Amino acid sequence: MSHPSAPLQTLTDKLVATKENGIGWITFNNPARHNAVSFEMWQALPIVLEAFTNDPDVRVIILKGAGEKAFVAGADISQFKEKRSGEEAVQAYNAASDNASKALQQCPKPTIAMIRGYCIGGGTAIAVNCDIRIAAEDARFGVPAGKLGLGYRFVGVKRLADIVGPAFTAEIFFTARQFSAQEALQMNLINRLVPVAELEQYTLDYASTIAGNAPLTIASIKRTLIEYLKDPDQRDLALCQKMVEDCYKSEDYKEGQTAFMEKRKPVFKGR
Repeated sequence: MSHPSAPLQTLTDKLVATKENGIGWITFNNPARHNAVSFEMWQALPIVLEAFTNDPDVRVIILKGAGEKAFVAGADISQFKEKRSGEEAVQAYNAASDNASKALQQCPKPTIAMIRGYCIGGGTAIAVNCDIRIAAEDARFGVPAGKLGLGYRFVGVKRLADIVGPAFTAEIFFTARQFSAQEALQMNLINRLVPVAELEQYTLDYASTIAGNAPLTIASIKRTLIEYLKDPDQRDLALCQKMVEDCYKSEDYKEGQTAFMEKRKPVFKGR
């Protein structure tokens, strides 16, 4: 399936961003290494997300891996000797991956991970930082930190536990093994499981459904979910309430009611 818009300029050709029909596509483009995420890709991701956030044509963002073998098979370990040896280098690397994770978590637009093949380590982290995960039957998940001697900080463990619960989080980290897509569905790690041949069209249809809904409603729900995941004393409930009130004051609210009465599909403008 083609995504014909001219790609956005990014810091690296290994992260490709295009848009079509209200959907922004972010492709991890390192198939020779199963789309392993390099330092430069971590740096580029927040820039792309910000560009899509500021583009009113983009209603939904889909993240995918290039080729048929992997979504993202973790961080690019070939860079570890250069980028993750020595305290200063580790801090710089962690800052880049933290910024990318935070930008993905707090992106005000809906994000969908479209997962084929390997979704391992950093790939699982990227997927769980998206709002929705749709996986093909050949998807494989895992966090191999225990086999590499890596430490996982609180924020990363909490994000996974918020989705699958502490017991499955323990299993994922303690065993460091790979889990099938069916196991991932049972753990609530993914929202939907579909045949490989149907993955792209199913995800596209899903995203198009979201893109057709009222943007202010979607934005208010996304903000509420962002605040929900924070510690209770850090939540901005006033902002959540303001965004709800903005929905009721909007042209889209009137359009939704009118379309319902006229038995037609509403045309929302995000204002």
